[in-house]
Amino acid sequence: MSRLGIALLALAAAGLLAGEDFTFTLASPVAAQDFRFKMAAFVFRTEGCAEPAKPEVTATAEGVVAGVRRSVAVQVMATGKPGIFAVGQTWPPEGKWLVNLKGVCGAHRAGALVPMNEKGFIRESAKFFPRPATTGEIEASLKAHSEGGKK
Repeated sequence: MSRLGIALLALAAAGLLAGEDFTFTLASPVAAQDFRFKMAAFVFRTEGCAEPAKPEVTATAEGVVAGVRRSVAVQVMATGKPGIFAVGQTWPPEGKWLVNLKGVCGAHRAGALVPMNEKGFIRESAKFFPRPATTGEIEASLKAHSEGGKK
């Protein structure tokens, strides 16, 4: 292949990468490949951030315990691998809970609502957003999770 062809391929690849949305990908704690995080509720990777070591991520657990709405601060831990984080469980075992992830990478934003149960996170019910979740989205997801649905 000519140098021009290689240069065009490199530009096309760079264009694809630049167009990638900033988002989260969920995984079980074993995916971190680090024994320090084996007791985490789950791990996640940030994707679409030009500088994988730069995203800022925060989280809260949003739940209902005995009919009372609660919010609990959640510990988000960097794993030592750029863009890979672990979520420690700081919410009580009783009740229905979801983790509200919020991320920032430069001018880009991402959000996710991750329902939890006694076995861990419920991947198929997780919702992802190109911004932090709204209060309405959090309440609707929590209500659906409390009722056993996938809304």
